[in-house]
Amino acid sequence: MRLYECDHCGQTIHFDNRTCVNCGQRLAFVPERLAMHALSEGQAGEWHLMAAPEHVVRLCANEANDICNWTVPAEGTETFCVACRHNRLVPDAATDEGLSQWRRISQAQRHLFYSLLKWNLPRTTRNEDPDGGLVFDFLVDEVKPDGTVVPAMTGHEDGLIAIRAAEADDVTREQVRVSMSEPYRTMLGHFRHETGHYIWDKLVRDLDRLEPFRAMFGDERADYGEALKRNYEEGPPPDWQEHFISTYAASHPWEDFAECFAHYIHIVDTLETARAFGMVVDPRGHDDLTSEVRFDPYRARNAEQLVDAWVPFSVALNSIHRSLGVPDLYPFILTPAVVTKLEFIHSVVHGKV
Repeated sequence: MRLYECDHCGQTIHFDNRTCVNCGQRLAFVPERLAMHALSEGQAGEWHLMAAPEHVVRLCANEANDICNWTVPAEGTETFCVACRHNRLVPDAATDEGLSQWRRISQAQRHLFYSLLKWNLPRTTRNEDPDGGLVFDFLVDEVKPDGTVVPAMTGHEDGLIAIRAAEADDVTREQVRVSMSEPYRTMLGHFRHETGHYIWDKLVRDLDRLEPFRAMFGDERADYGEALKRNYEEGPPPDWQEHFISTYAASHPWEDFAECFAHYIHIVDTLETARAFGMVVDPRGHDDLTSEVRFDPYRARNAEQLVDAWVPFSVALNSIHRSLGVPDLYPFILTPAVVTKLEFIHSVVHGKV
């Protein structure tokens, strides 16, 4: 995530800031400009961009509970920003637990939509596309009369993405990660992975890109339920790491695509952050681990350019984590087969397939 500058005082500001820590000016992310801006208050809930006073916005309706820091154009009729308007079922903001969960969920969701906006990827609402528009349900767990908790299921079907709200809580999510022997599990990862299924629907299936997809990922017509059952009962094939980014990716071509899509965004967004901070990896005597992001990752030539920059950074970040006694930040291996799949994702994202 890139860094921004307060329009009022020049202080460095960040994507999730609400006010400038230096001058106290109100801040918000303006989606149509893909940038953070300092605001000056106008009339009847309207705000003017200090850098462009003629540009008038309103704050997203979810700002009322400090859930969202995005805006909507003042001249429109929408009350929710381009991210929040996709939500259908949300946590109960009247409870402390629900409000805390919703704030964490929204933070991850806005990071996802930043990437969708940067690439101008499909993001139709259910009003625009009743049968396949992108919509989110953040589901609460079912508590039976005897106190037994039935966890809500995270998944995707025809643009409807269900995410278990309880996983916004670190303890719950870590328990699930450990129980499933996963090296990585985050709320942002859920958003990116599940949205990958929606992107597959819109940019592979609906644009008749099935043949190149099948040549790369396999035949998605294989029974999905049986594939998942086999994965959970038998585990991945012995050589899975040579061909897949994760064990779950090995279960079915749909999951392989969704996992690769999520990792593609992981890499691009993290490299943009590294570039914003001027980070350079240049260990003495290790030319193979040298990297400086001199290009815009969101406009990379190809996946190879991204991977060449990413591998040294991920090695350095993992080493730093180990020095602190915590797990690797990026516990995955990008084999040639995986890089080839990332190249397909790159082509889909940039409309080159």
